[in-house]
Amino acid sequence: MNLYLRYFDKETLVYNIEDALDFLRSIPEIGMNANLEADVREYAESEVFYPKRYKIRPRVYFIIIKTTAATMLDFKQKKALHPAPQNSVAAEKHDMVVTATTKLNEERPGWYEGTLDFKRVMLIPATGKHEYRDTHFVVRCKANSGQDCYNRIVEHLRDRVDSRSQFPSAKGKNFHYKYLGMWK
Repeated sequence: MNLYLRYFDKETLVYNIEDALDFLRSIPEIGMNANLEADVREYAESEVFYPKRYKIRPRVYFIIIKTTAATMLDFKQKKALHPAPQNSVAAEKHDMVVTATTKLNEERPGWYEGTLDFKRVMLIPATGKHEYRDTHFVVRCKANSGQDCYNRIVEHLRDRVDSRSQFPSAKGKNFHYKYLGMWK
């Protein structure tokens, strides 16, 4: 496994951990020490394939990415993407997201009960100022899918609440729907 390292405009693709550490030592701002070296070695030897970001000071980081790319050009053109193992937790989460999105857009005309929790802007009469309040909204409506149910709810509320109110994503945890049956 090769390592791609970047610190601002300084970047390199190395083929072993020693070259990676030499690159990091060549940048004085990073301030290599025994703890940082041990952590970089641990990351390089681990089974984790997510990029790793190391904080140097507030809002300043360097990153390390594991890759199978043989050259910098291959890495930049994303020719060596590492697929997630088929039986991993990450693969299961990806399948769950695809299933939830697919289920949301599945065409199934009928009655739906939609529940939406959103941030509603409300006027406080005593002070004349506005504040966000968590609002729970439940409705039964005719729709063609879960996504259509969400769209109808948001369209209905946009005309009736302050325009600064914030609506969650249909894919998030603040929107739930239940199919009640076909309409007659």
